[in-house]
Amino acid sequence: MKKLIPFIIFLSPSSAFADITAKYVTSAQISIDSPYVITNAAPSSYSISGNNITTSTGTGDSVVTNGIGGLNLGSLSNGVPALVNTNKSVTTAGSAFSLSESYQAGDVTQSAITPSSGIATLPVLGGQTTVISGGTAGSLALTSLSSGIHTCTAGGSGTSCVASTTVQIEID
Repeated sequence: MKKLIPFIIFLSPSSAFADITAKYVTSAQISIDSPYVITNAAPSSYSISGNNITTSTGTGDSVVTNGIGGLNLGSLSNGVPALVNTNKSVTTAGSAFSLSESYQAGDVTQSAITPSSGIATLPVLGGQTTVISGGTAGSLALTSLSSGIHTCTAGGSGTSCVASTTVQIEID
């Protein structure tokens, strides 16, 4: 009988003990965009180029030969610099010449813009203006069940809905 004991122990069912932990994390988020405006004012610019041209600036006793005018940054009026004129004359009379001159006055400094009902009244600028109106809730709704099933009903423009469930099972 003593010889059968090891075989009986070997053939008997063994017990196993384990800790099982389950974690359920449910997350849901609804968002509605707010209105905003991006405005880039156009800058002031001046350029001149040419061949067989003599330039100067100033008048009377204050003439600067070979001087080129441009933007007077020391004299701003509502954010736009004053223009200094360039006097031009053909260097060799009767010879071919070329001249190109351009000037663009930039946008003036704008006053504060206050949105009303989600839309702002904006000035017309030479630069780029982007207007984004605010979102509207409409029928926006989110249902999140403990089973991990989520239902999102789309709202109006500028809305979004994100829902997720994470299940983590740990056997120790």
